[in-house]
Amino acid sequence: MRIYLIRHAEPIVPGDGLTPKGRREAEALSHRMESIPVKDFYVSPLIRARETAEPVLRRLNRTAETLPWLREFHGTFPDPVTGEMRHVAWDLMPKVWSSIPGALNAGTWLDDPVFDRGTIRQVWQETTDGVDELMGRYGYRKDGPVWRCRQNTHDAIACFCHFGISMAILGYLLDLSPMLLWHRAVMLPSSLTEIRTEERVPGEVSFRLVRLGDLSHLDRAGEAPSTAALYPEVYTGIDSTYPYVNGTLEEIRSP
Repeated sequence: MRIYLIRHAEPIVPGDGLTPKGRREAEALSHRMESIPVKDFYVSPLIRARETAEPVLRRLNRTAETLPWLREFHGTFPDPVTGEMRHVAWDLMPKVWSSIPGALNAGTWLDDPVFDRGTIRQVWQETTDGVDELMGRYGYRKDGPVWRCRQNTHDAIACFCHFGISMAILGYLLDLSPMLLWHRAVMLPSSLTEIRTEERVPGEVSFRLVRLGDLSHLDRAGEAPSTAALYPEVYTGIDSTYPYVNGTLEEIRSP
C-alpha cells in the first residue's frame, strides 16, 4: 500500500485559503497527480487544503472524502519557558524542545508534565484514532512495531492536509516522536510525501518513508518553492524576542 501526504499550497497568512502563487502550485500539482494511480482521496476540512485538492480532483474527475481529524494539528500546551499557552507544536527553540525529557522517543514524548495542561494529548489521541480508523478501512491494524493486514495491496490513497498533522501521521506510522519530526523536517507548500508498506512476513507490514516533501512538480513548472513553515536560513532577528537565555531547560524552569 502507498500513502501520499500532500501539504496544501502556499497559504494566505493570516487567514485561510491560497495565495495566487499557491493556486499556481496547486495547478502544477494536478499535472503531477495524473501519473499516480490513487484509489481514494481524502482532504482536511480547512480551506487551504480543499483549494489545493480542487485542481487535482477536477483534472482527474474524482472526489475526496473530508476527514475532520486531518485539519492542522491543533493541540495546545504551555510554553516550557514562558508558561503561555502555545497553539503550534512545531516552533519551539531547539534547546527548549530537545531538553524536554523523552522528547526524542516515540513512546515517551508526551510524558513530560509540561503537557499536563492544554489539549495536545487529546489531539494526539484523535490523530492516532483517525489513522487507525482510516487504515482499518483497508484491513490494517497496528500491533506494536508492525501492522497486521488481511491482504496487503499496491493500492494508493492520498490525503490533502497540512505540515503539522502530516508529521504527526508520519510519527505514528513510523514509530518516531512527532516532536522530532516537527522540528527536524519540513514539508514545503504543495509538496508530496510518500510512505509505502514493506511486507517481509505474510500479513505483517511496516511502513517506510520513500520520499519527503517532494516538489518536482514545481521544478517542472518553473515555479519557485514557497518557504512557509521554514524559518530563515540566515539570522534575520525574527526570533530575537523569544524569551530564551543560554542554559538548559532545567535552569530556565528554575525560579
